[in-house]
Amino acid sequence: MSYRIDETDRKILIELQKDADRSLDEIAKAAGSSKTPVWNRIRKMREAGIIGRQTVELDAEALGFEATFFVLIRTSEHEADWQRRFLEALRRRPEVQEAHRLAGDIDYILKVRVKNARAYDAFYQALISEVRVHNVTALLSMEELKSTGALPL
Repeated sequence: MSYRIDETDRKILIELQKDADRSLDEIAKAAGSSKTPVWNRIRKMREAGIIGRQTVELDAEALGFEATFFVLIRTSEHEADWQRRFLEALRRRPEVQEAHRLAGDIDYILKVRVKNARAYDAFYQALISEVRVHNVTALLSMEELKSTGALPL
């Protein structure tokens, strides 16, 4: 389904990105509209796939996940079977918050959130036991300066 967003849709999306748990009345007021038209626009944007599933943002540190590692992976294997096994291994690992295939010297970068360095080592050992990689470099984030999933609408 094709859906072209307009300025009112943008305002709605900006408000939803700030806090999707707010009431429809609050979102409508902030977007300069009323409840029913905003509800209809949200429904249409969901149907079009512009708005995906809604989740809850958790405080990782409050839950004991104090370490974030950025894992740079180089591989000498680029066959479809290896890539399939690698992707399956990543999908089974809840520690992997993000995974990207890159252009350049590094083949993949992972964002891995764990409780501590020992937990990272367990993740690393499990990963390399499942798929062969040429080189792995783990970078520990000392401080998160900015993190957002919000798009710059």
